[in-house]
Amino acid sequence: MSRQRLWVLSLDVGTSSVTAGGYDSAGRPLPGVQASVRHVPVTTSDGGCELQALELVTRCLRVLRATLDAAAFDDPPSAVGFSCFWHSLIGLDGQGEAITPVFLWADTRSVQQVEYLRRQMDEKAYHVRTGCVFHSSYLPARLLWFRQQEPDQWSRIRYWVSFADYFYLRLFGRLITSLSMASGSGLFDQHELVWDAWVCEAIDLDRRLLPPLVDLHQSCSGLRGEYRSYLPELADIPWFPAVGDGACSNVGSGCATPQRLALMVGTSGALRCILRTSCLDIPAGLWCYRLDDRRFVLGGALSNGGNLITWLRDCLQLPPAEQLEQELASLAPDSHGLTLLPYWAGERSLGWAAHATGAIVGMRLHTKPVDVMRAAMEAVALRFAAIHERLRSVVPQTELLAATGGALLRSPVWMQIMADALGTGVQASAELEASRRGAALLALESLGALTDVADAPASFGSYYEPRKEFTKQYQAARLRQEKMYRMLVQGSRHL
Repeated sequence: MSRQRLWVLSLDVGTSSVTAGGYDSAGRPLPGVQASVRHVPVTTSDGGCELQALELVTRCLRVLRATLDAAAFDDPPSAVGFSCFWHSLIGLDGQGEAITPVFLWADTRSVQQVEYLRRQMDEKAYHVRTGCVFHSSYLPARLLWFRQQEPDQWSRIRYWVSFADYFYLRLFGRLITSLSMASGSGLFDQHELVWDAWVCEAIDLDRRLLPPLVDLHQSCSGLRGEYRSYLPELADIPWFPAVGDGACSNVGSGCATPQRLALMVGTSGALRCILRTSCLDIPAGLWCYRLDDRRFVLGGALSNGGNLITWLRDCLQLPPAEQLEQELASLAPDSHGLTLLPYWAGERSLGWAAHATGAIVGMRLHTKPVDVMRAAMEAVALRFAAIHERLRSVVPQTELLAATGGALLRSPVWMQIMADALGTGVQASAELEASRRGAALLALESLGALTDVADAPASFGSYYEPRKEFTKQYQAARLRQEKMYRMLVQGSRHL
């Protein structure tokens, strides 16, 4: 491989894997300069979803080392970009050691605390300031739950941080968090760009337990001790603060302006846009986070995407992938007679019912496993249609809806279902590691190698045109689904 005048190394820490890769000065991936490792969160019967902090740090270091070893040229990278999952939480002691696991967004053990917050506080005012709602995926309810469940450990904790903050603390001995990572916590004022005093006071959380805030261009450098020896090529270059993986996915897939929406289905799912504005009215049901001090990330998220499809594959007697795709394609839209609520991991947008569970209504003796799978794919698409409708109230003039995430891109049938259900064209992104590429582009922007990440071209694949007659069928199916939601989810909240 020829020598590169400037290149960046990008690290992406996700719910199910850690990957890293090299990118040139235009944001193009360097062939072969990449590595990855998969992991599986520990889940428990009471709703827990965790990773071990030190194990995840080790995984990140090994992936970085393997990526550097794969670079067959002498020039070291000019910087490190970092994409990391939002909504994680770790408690640290006074020495900066993790004394809790990494609690992930999918942890639902704080459902009761969510209901407590809704009774005690003005959720609409909270949403206006923080861009979040009371839900188990955000930190206020999770902190209340932990204090009640582990009072002894609570008293030992000196800092509450995200995994990204913990990783940089170990590497550099410096405790910081980016505006982007803080914005997904539910403890952050999206407009004033500070930790929200009102919510912290309401849950009796001392803001001194939260990390100092920095913006995206405020890098770290100077790896400590063993990390300097293990990663000498990265020891003294700038490491830019972590950005939420959703924001990075939009950037990496070419959706860095409000004219382009990113539809992602990986383990979970999201529909997002990036807005550059000084102020923003946040529609009910949607969330709003930050990319940096200039750019908002607005959208909705589903807790159930590829994880639901994987669960069905494991539990139903389904044929191999290629045959299954053919059988799914042979079924007419909404022809199975099933109505499905896809809430195996609870609900986020639009209703934010953390207590919600999955349901299938309409099963008969002739119902086949493939019918259930098709119904699940359609059910997820119907929830995206609801998010899309709400998002269009803010960004009505969209040019492109780009699909990302392996779970969706692997299934042309599901891509067509999405186009039909949303009533808009969907184009597959050809950027297979969109979050990782997004972090690289943001690093290049911070270095000055790119004027604006929105100017970096992205690659696209197949386009799926919506079929109007099926869009009407799915609108009727959505009404049926929402009626069942009112009965089973909203009704159960009061039982």
